[in-house]
Amino acid sequence: MPRPRSAQVSLEDTPFYHCVSRTVRRAFLCGIDHYSGQSFEHRRDWVEQRLLRLSRVFAIDIAAYAVMSNHLHVVLRIDADTAQAWSPIEVVHQWHQLFKGTLLTQKFAKGEPVAGYELDSLNDTIAEYRRRLIDVSWFMRALNEPIARQANKEDNCTGRFWEGRFKSQALLDEAAVLACMTYVDLNPVRAQMAATPEQ
Repeated sequence: MPRPRSAQVSLEDTPFYHCVSRTVRRAFLCGIDHYSGQSFEHRRDWVEQRLLRLSRVFAIDIAAYAVMSNHLHVVLRIDADTAQAWSPIEVVHQWHQLFKGTLLTQKFAKGEPVAGYELDSLNDTIAEYRRRLIDVSWFMRALNEPIARQANKEDNCTGRFWEGRFKSQALLDEAAVLACMTYVDLNPVRAQMAATPEQ
């Protein structure tokens, strides 16, 4: 029986995780559809730009990634120490780069006075944002949802773009991290999308 994602991620065991998302309905994430001749290569840039943006918001580093024709790989390192070092206002500013937040966090971000009776609620919300900013599920959600919306709009269709939720595997030691990063880097070579990892 599958375990909930929260039970699969344990920072006590490792900060490194390999995540994979796969498309449905023969949808293209990138590459060329040999039936129609249509190129989807520009979608690779969507993913890369989104990853760069998310790496500046979340306390999660991207150790490796590969964008394939119908799936993507990311190797992530959770940086819990950085998230813990953020001040409350820094947490709110990080979160607001991607999400609207609440009326209370918006008021706090603008430097407006917060009433005493609102402090507990504000502190609880900030603590939740801090947790989310090191959460692999929130990271992958923030990566996958905008890509799905863009692709569906371009394909002039609705419905699922990704096949269920992403798959996640903990990388428990240095050897596992290196092996996984090598696997991810060589994926485009094996798929004959590139001649060398540099390409």
